[in-house]
Parts: sequence; C-alpha cells; structure tokens
Amino acid sequence: MNPPSALLYVGAAWLLWKILQRIIRSSPLDQLNGPKSVSWFSGNLSQLFNRHGWGFVDGLANDYGSVSKIYGLFGKQVLHLYDPLALHHIILKDAQFYDEAPWFYEMNQMTFGPGLLSVNGDHHRKQRKMLNPVFSIAHMRHMTPIFYRVAHKLKDAILNEVQDESNQVNMLGWMGRAALELVGQGGLGYSFDPLTESVPNDFGDALKAFLPLTFSFGPFRFFTHYAKYFGSPTFRRKLIDYLPIKRLHRVAEVVDQIYFMSKKIFDSKKAALAAGDEAVLEQVGEGKDILSVLMKANMVASEEDRLPEDELLGQMSTLVFAASDTTSTALTQILHALAEHPEAQEKLREEISEASRDGDIPYDELVDRMPYMDAICRETLRLHPPVTFVFRESLKDNILPFSEPITTKDGTTITEMPVDKGTTILISLRACNRNKAIWGEDALEWKPERWLTTLPKTVTDAKIPGVYSNLMTFLGGGRSCIGFKFSQLEMKVILSVLLTTFKISLPDNKDDIVWNLAGVRYPTVGNDTKPSFPMKVERLLRSEL
Repeated sequence: MNPPSALLYVGAAWLLWKILQRIIRSSPLDQLNGPKSVSWFSGNLSQLFNRHGWGFVDGLANDYGSVSKIYGLFGKQVLHLYDPLALHHIILKDAQFYDEAPWFYEMNQMTFGPGLLSVNGDHHRKQRKMLNPVFSIAHMRHMTPIFYRVAHKLKDAILNEVQDESNQVNMLGWMGRAALELVGQGGLGYSFDPLTESVPNDFGDALKAFLPLTFSFGPFRFFTHYAKYFGSPTFRRKLIDYLPIKRLHRVAEVVDQIYFMSKKIFDSKKAALAAGDEAVLEQVGEGKDILSVLMKANMVASEEDRLPEDELLGQMSTLVFAASDTTSTALTQILHALAEHPEAQEKLREEISEASRDGDIPYDELVDRMPYMDAICRETLRLHPPVTFVFRESLKDNILPFSEPITTKDGTTITEMPVDKGTTILISLRACNRNKAIWGEDALEWKPERWLTTLPKTVTDAKIPGVYSNLMTFLGGGRSCIGFKFSQLEMKVILSVLLTTFKISLPDNKDDIVWNLAGVRYPTVGNDTKPSFPMKVERLLRSEL
C-alpha cells in the first residue's frame, strides 16, 4: 500500500472511531433540551453559521431557555447557555478551566499572527499585562484631540457629499472609513484615509469583507486548527493559491493586506523610535498613539515581559481589524436607532449642543457627564451587540451551577450539571443582554430611558460577568475586550460632532435593509451581499440647533 493510500485509510478509520465514540458514549448534555440535528455532518451549525440565521439564534433562547444544547460536527453535542451564574463561573470564577476553542485561536493565529486573540493561557496573560497600560483612562485623555480631528474631517467629508440638500449617504461606508482612521491615528500613529472625498479604500473594504467571508465557510471553520499539520505557514499559503475556492483566495488576499500594512507601519515606527523623540513627534499621533507607547514600554520591559517582534505585529493586525469593524458596526447601529426614533435623536442633539457651546466636549464631560449619550450607547449595545455569540471549551471536568432551575428532557429539575473535559460551549451574548428574567418584559424594546433611573434589582443581583454596564457585549474577565474604553470614546466623539451638523433619517427603501448574522453583524440592502447602509442625511441650519 502506498503512503497516500495508507494515510487516507488511517484518516478514515480515525474519523469513523470519533463518530462511533459520540454515538456510543453518554454525555451529561444528553439530558438537555434543544433542537434536532438537521445534518449528520454539521448538526445545527449550518443554521448557526447563516447570515439569515436570527430565527435559529433567537429561537434557542425563546424555545429552550438559558441552558440547552445544539449539535455540532458528526453529532457532537454543544452546550448553549446564557445563564448568568453559569457565565460567572466560566468567565470569572473558574476561568482557568475554560478557554477559547482551539479552532478559534488557531484561525486567528493564521490570520493575524500571535496577537491577543490568537494565544491562550499564560501567553495570553503576559500579552495582556503589557497592553493594559496603553488602554488606560489617562491614555484615552491624550488621544481625545486626535479623535476629534478625525471626527471633524469626517463631518467635512459628509458635508461635501450632501451639500445643502437632503441626500442619501452610505453611512456604514463612512463609519468604516472613520473607524479605520481613528484606530490608525490613535492606535498606530498612521493615517489610512484622508477622509476628503468618497474614494475607493481597498484596505478598508478588505477589512469589512473579512468576517462575512469567513462566516460563510460555516461548519468548516471548525477544522481550521488541523491546518497546522499541513506543513509550514509558507507552504500552506502557497497551497491556498492552488485550491479552486474563490472565497478562500479572497480571505488570503485580506490576510496578506493586513500583514503587509502592519509590517510597513511597524518598520516606520521602529525607525522613528531609533532616530529619537523628534522623529516620533513628526509622525501622525505625535508619539501618543497606542503602538508608540507600547513599543517604548516594550523596549524598557524586563526580558521576561518583553514581547518579540512577531507578537507586536500580531497586536497591530488584531487591533486594526477588531477595532475598526466592531466600532463601525456599533456606530451604524446607533445611527439606525436614532433614525428610527427622531425624538431621541433630537433629545441627544440638545444635550450635545449644550455641552459643546465652547467647542469640542472635553474628555471627562463626554465620558462621565452626558447621561443621555451614555444611555443611547448602552441601550443600543445591549439590544444589538456587534458580536452575537462566542465559543469556549472546557479544559477539565467541571460542575456548572445555574441561577434558575432547569427542566431536563425527562422532567427532572436540576440546579447544576457536570461538564466533561472537551465540551464545546456556545455563549449567547445577545440572549443574555435580552433576557426578560433580568431586564423585564420590555427587554426586546429599545428604551434608553431604562439607563436614566436605577436599574432593576434583577439586573444588579444577576451579577452578569461583563466588563461593561451589566452587559455581555464586551465579554468579561481575562478575555474581555481590552479596547472597550477606546471604542466608547470613538463612538461618543463621532456622535458629538455629527449630530450637531446633520439630521439622520431612514431611506425610502428602509424595508430592504437587513442586518446579517456574522462574527460581527453587518447590514446589507436587498439582495446585495456587500455591507452597506444608506441613510438620508440633511444638513442642519444653525437656527435648528
């Protein structure tokens, strides 16, 4: 028997054994309710990884409650939950026993390099320790003027497009360009986009297309961690070019664009730091950007804490991707909500106008003394988190407690259950944020006013382990979004500048706009698959402010 045939037989035998194991072996998840599998190969994953899969995602919560199961590859059962006590154990109390699924960080490793989303365990904690100071409140204050400069350029660009009349503008496109420029100047000390006119932006378009592309691979994403067995990264990259899969070629192009852009910026920053402080001050961001601060701190760090160059590059790629896509989506969703609720838009405009009479709103006032602005952001991020769900994997056998009793298939009531090592856990951020048992019967309504009074006791007592406002939007614990304060500042600066200049309304074809399920949700129009959101934008007269 030749080697390729032998390898094929061994692979088939291993796959058959895994399938038989899952059929024969009992699991604690057997007792849980959940939807039936629709495929022997992918279980329910084709329903989950579907850009129109909101009915399935919301149905899991509505029909089966806060603890249930779905089926993954070859019949493997996946624990689906949003119970707050269970989340507290997974994300905080017993976090060392739960981590990102291997396929997730291996995919990020191949895409972005060894950055914060691509490593786990002690390696992840070491990187986060080095990065924490550059996302501090003190550093956010330094970046506020940079953010305002970008916001005013964005305002001028949109003004040129709408002139004096009401025009239809692709606001997702502008929010994407602005978010990329904000993370460019504030994060990397680099300008990606002049924001002067509606011109093609290949790099920004590539970033925006990445998640919809990878999400469209559906269940096959779960095989990505096996790619490391197919030779070196260079060999795997060449292999992709020979595979007749256009979507895979496009993903590879995006990855290449991100890497080469990051390398270009890194080499420029490295040369400026070597040339001295004067050269750094001449760069965009004047040395106050996250990358400059991080590289300086890394140079003086102990050898034990210092990050190697490939990990610094990994942080750059991760930052550019994560910060631009989520922020542009969140901003577009906020504008969508304000267009749907013109009375809320006017109330927010009044608050901004009052606070900005003497010019741009200072950092402390913008962050801490704009209650309605804060309520708008919190409520939109509660109801429409950019990331809908995340996966975790149990690293050892555990006991998982629940905040409310769960009724099993045979009618038994349980308040905890064993979780075997290797169990895949699907955490629904969206369902937790919309849980009526916590937020009340109006949990599915967009009501910023809920944040202007004392939150219900059901919210505070739930002890939701999120890092932000009793929400799971930015996760929590050691895997929380390290840049959530950066993102919050970006959004508030952009809103404070745009809403004193423009009135935003929904377009005539508003019923054609669809929000799609993906790693980060995104809007499209009609049958078009390219992300966009056209809105009516009208220039305000000074007398209207």
